[in-house]
Amino acid sequence: MFDWDDLRIFLAAARAGSLTAAAPVLGIDAATVGRRVARLETALKATLFVRSAGGLVLTSAGSHLLETGLNAEAAMGAAARVGQPDAVGGTVRLSTAEGFGAAILAPALPALRARRPALRIELAANAGFLSPTTREVDLAVTLSAPASPRLEVEPLTDYQLALYAAPDYLERAGRPDAAADLGRFDLVGYIEDLIYAPELRYMDEAHPSLRPSLSSSSINAQQKIIAAGGGIGILPCFLAGDLVQVLPEIVLTRRFWIGALREVAATARVRAVRDWLRDIAQANRDRLLPFSSGG
Repeated sequence: MFDWDDLRIFLAAARAGSLTAAAPVLGIDAATVGRRVARLETALKATLFVRSAGGLVLTSAGSHLLETGLNAEAAMGAAARVGQPDAVGGTVRLSTAEGFGAAILAPALPALRARRPALRIELAANAGFLSPTTREVDLAVTLSAPASPRLEVEPLTDYQLALYAAPDYLERAGRPDAAADLGRFDLVGYIEDLIYAPELRYMDEAHPSLRPSLSSSSINAQQKIIAAGGGIGILPCFLAGDLVQVLPEIVLTRRFWIGALREVAATARVRAVRDWLRDIAQANRDRLLPFSSGG
């Protein structure tokens, strides 16, 4: 028989991906995390993790225990809240596109926390996505619908993008009269070989063969470059702020999708965050789709 508290340590290590990252979450040092995981492995007579340069990698036994442990964690949480039937608790790690996470979701998190004080949110808002299928996250907001049969997938919201520039850049460089003129201006965009999703290849849709003179893998960095007068770039409209739209006939539309591993999609904590995502998307419809009819 194993110590149930060791299972809690294992779950934290699996979520964090390393002993060092799990330690501050648990309030203990990394060496103690390692000893507790080793003790659990001894009790179960199974290797749960393989250590690699990239962190902890779950073995087959570890993956099976993770699924079982998450169900046990959810059951224990539900039992602890038996006197509070409306309470939702636990940790949900959410991966989302960098700009959407920073501009739309992050400002809304305090209100979610106030409404759901037992719920802990870990927001991974990166240039790139973490995957629910490898247990890196519980939920992912992605630019395309994941194809894995292990995931429950649904559309979240469409959003629009347009060409923007800073007023001082336009005063200095003038304005393009048509898309064909864009090649004469400084352009800001993604680094070609670091584009992590085909939906981010905007430039060719504005006009073929356009290449940025200033580029970044970060959409937030691109926004800062454009705001500092670095040139014209395509941005999600919700990131435009005080920038000036250029060539208003060029408006692109993309879609965000929600994906959750089927084993956790039905848990109260994940359902609560999925409902919250839908509510936030609806509340920000005018920012996400400013050029749509009624938007």
